[in-house]
Amino acid sequence: MNAETFIADSTYVDVPSIPWKPTRFPGVEAKTLMENPATGMSTVLMRWAPGARLPHHEHVAIEQTFVLEGSFADHMGVCRAGNYVWRRAGSRHDAWTDEGCLMLAFFLKPNTFFD
Repeated sequence: MNAETFIADSTYVDVPSIPWKPTRFPGVEAKTLMENPATGMSTVLMRWAPGARLPHHEHVAIEQTFVLEGSFADHMGVCRAGNYVWRRAGSRHDAWTDEGCLMLAFFLKPNTFFD
């Protein structure tokens, strides 16, 4: 037997049991998988309907997104299913989808919206 001590502190999430919640942006729904209110860090599964759009906003800290289905775009390019994009702190943009998309997003801090 290995003499190492393991301290398990895993939280397993039953994602299908979490209801989709509408956001303040039409056509964008979310399932929050992990959230730390003290730091603002979160992991969110997001579902965008075809034609959905996020208005101009700033990434206060690094944001990472992996697209599971469909695609979304901004003025820099398109992120399609199976692709990953990350944005530096301070970056600003709008984002939209023509076909709809399902994405997993990792936020170190919540975005600031200017709408």
